Amino acid sequence: MRPVRGKRILAVLAAGGLALTAAACGDAPDETPSGSSSASTAAAYKACMVTDTGGIDDKSFNASAWAGLQAAKTQASNVDPKYVASTAEADYEPNLRGFVTQKCNFILSVGGLMGTATQKVSDANKDSQFAIVDSGSTGTNVFPMQFATHQASFLAGYLAAGYSKSGKVATFGGMKIPPVTIFMDGFADGVAYYNKVKSKNVTVLGWDKTKQAGSFTDDFASAAKGKALANTFVSQGADVILPVAGGTGLGAAEVAQGSSGKVSIIWVDQDGCTSAAQYCGVFLTTVVKNIKDAVEKAVVSGATGTPLAASPGYLGTLENSGVELAEYHEFDSKIDAGLKSEVEKLKADVISGAVKVESANAPK
Repeated sequence: MRPVRGKRILAVLAAGGLALTAAACGDAPDETPSGSSSASTAAAYKACMVTDTGGIDDKSFNASAWAGLQAAKTQASNVDPKYVASTAEADYEPNLRGFVTQKCNFILSVGGLMGTATQKVSDANKDSQFAIVDSGSTGTNVFPMQFATHQASFLAGYLAAGYSKSGKVATFGGMKIPPVTIFMDGFADGVAYYNKVKSKNVTVLGWDKTKQAGSFTDDFASAAKGKALANTFVSQGADVILPVAGGTGLGAAEVAQGSSGKVSIIWVDQDGCTSAAQYCGVFLTTVVKNIKDAVEKAVVSGATGTPLAASPGYLGTLENSGVELAEYHEFDSKIDAGLKSEVEKLKADVISGAVKVESANAPK
């Protein structure tokens, strides 16, 4: 697949007014990056992020969003990125309110689980600019960033089915919520499409799209839970696993690493060979959700005075490279050239609409 780098997300974005407490926050480096825009002489633009419970170093969506805030500073030097980590769902609301109190210019909620808290705090503070990843907008001051990850997961499912030697693949989630199950829907449909065009019978363990039922760890930060579930799938014959569970998925990567090449992992959100390089040898590919680019564009727009429109917000798709498959890295020579070509053709067909990919969990 094409490397995840070149294309920038095409979206028009912007921001309003907010801030954050200095304690328990990650601050940006003090030095001013080179190549800054004319915003270098502008007033400080405080871009403040509240993580989900997976933490800032989840190798997944929290880390992607934080990377976006940091990248924004290289484009607009007045950007002052900060974050506060949530250790439990009860932290969401007070963390968001803390940023309002500190007058952050941009307050980012990372993850669909933060939707209710974001709506409550943003409704009470209409003069503040909020943004949220993986949730729709709940007001004119909330900029939504959503992703059609079922499109890229469809390609991953097709790839997994074609690569599997056992004829069994698996997926599991950190929690049964739409931003997670949308990956699982696409993956299952990709396997089903492979079976249809190839007259095969590759089985998906861990998710039944029709019943919307499957395997979940109810945790985004427990590698032990991910390891236990992955071992169960391997014992049932699965040799390709898609964990949609943040840091919990690292447990599955550990299982694959100890399998002497018999098991491989399809990572999500950030290219696994970049975010969790120690496991690069087991990552067949990654279903990339370009949160970093979306967040970067939003913050830079706000810092340079462009309003962020709550509607339509931003939707990442295969067409605009908001979602995609990462390159194959160490698996490049192991994947049949014909299968690679089929995945590329399938991508083009999804973009053109020749192949329909649907999910009840897709952004509305």
